[in-house]
Amino acid sequence: MAQLMDVFLHVGVVLLIAPSCGSQKTDKSPHQSVTVMMGEDVVLPCQLDPPVDAVSMTLEWGRSDLVPRFVFVWHNGKELPDNQNKAYKGRASLSVDKLKLGDLQLTLTKARISDNGTYRCSIPTMKKEMFVDLTVGAASPPSVSLAGMDKANHGVMLDCESKGWYPQPELMWLDAEGHLLSAGAPGSVKGPDDLYTISSRVTVKKTASNNFTCKLQQRNINQTRERSFHVPDDFFLVPGCSSSIAISVVFGLIIIFICVFMAWKLRNKLKGKKNKNEDREGTQLMMEGKKVDNSENKLKLLEESLRKEFKETLMGLHKELKQQKDDLTLKKKEAESVVEEHERKVKSVEKEVSEEKGDLKEKKAQVYLKLKEICREAGWSHENRKQDFQQLEMDTDKLMTMMMDAVKKMENNTEQPKEEM
Repeated sequence: MAQLMDVFLHVGVVLLIAPSCGSQKTDKSPHQSVTVMMGEDVVLPCQLDPPVDAVSMTLEWGRSDLVPRFVFVWHNGKELPDNQNKAYKGRASLSVDKLKLGDLQLTLTKARISDNGTYRCSIPTMKKEMFVDLTVGAASPPSVSLAGMDKANHGVMLDCESKGWYPQPELMWLDAEGHLLSAGAPGSVKGPDDLYTISSRVTVKKTASNNFTCKLQQRNINQTRERSFHVPDDFFLVPGCSSSIAISVVFGLIIIFICVFMAWKLRNKLKGKKNKNEDREGTQLMMEGKKVDNSENKLKLLEESLRKEFKETLMGLHKELKQQKDDLTLKKKEAESVVEEHERKVKSVEKEVSEEKGDLKEKKAQVYLKLKEICREAGWSHENRKQDFQQLEMDTDKLMTMMMDAVKKMENNTEQPKEEM
């Protein structure tokens, strides 16, 4: 008989609170917002005004988007767990001492992402209801790592990834002065636990400090996480050699252009002298026919001699420049090979660290030592390339000296006819 009465009591309570659960939220109902981080306890406020003892009353906390909708039900001094949503069993509670003061606040332990939503606190007999918007957030620090070398932009690529965010945050890259760096749109993946994983890649170039920061922030839950990363100077040395190669090639082309220009100028000068001599000798044709013939023959012989010497000089310059071009091509291939080898070593270190298990400090120390060794090898390679380019610079000076000697010789030869005249 007692069990039957208890069943009727529970049915009566459900019938009493069911209509109130179906009522719609109105602008007149009090409305509050609460934010909490995942895993923390949170209190949802609900206060009677004026405060009265609610221990013997029937009250309900619920969410209209749940089935069943009941988060917590209180009736006649005790909890009724029969119709409670299973997601809140053992996690929702009220304080009897606070109920005596008209405080109906609900405590949720270990907040989950699934707890996000609008909660309704109601007392059917008093026709009163209040609403609370609960936002459960999650944040985690990012990890930054080397992704390789960007040969096209002469920079270093960095990756940033952060797992476990809610709501989805925004990601940005900053330099040491706090200026935004240009990067593509970050990638975002939502996992089965409703948490977001954010990732981004950026190409950075050498700066005064080589310090770069990946920053994530979520304004709705007022959370910010960031991680700074220092790129060693040696990682920026290898890509720079391609610009030196380009400068050397351009410089060689400039030398060729100067030679062609000097040849054109010298040819015009010889033609001008020949025309002047012909005009002068034309006026004396009646008296000095033999001298005119001799002068023409000398000019022809001089022009032929200069043309031959100039051709030989250009052929010599062409041969030297071809050799320098072959040397530059070889050095470029060697530099590209060094870049690929360093990229392979860096990726190997990252893979080894990500797969190994053990003490985090010890792993970081191993990474530091291996990266230090890679940087030392890059420094040696840089010194070798520096010596190669010094030799190329000496070869270029040699070509310039040859060119200037040829020009002076041509100028001296062009002055001889004038002295004989």
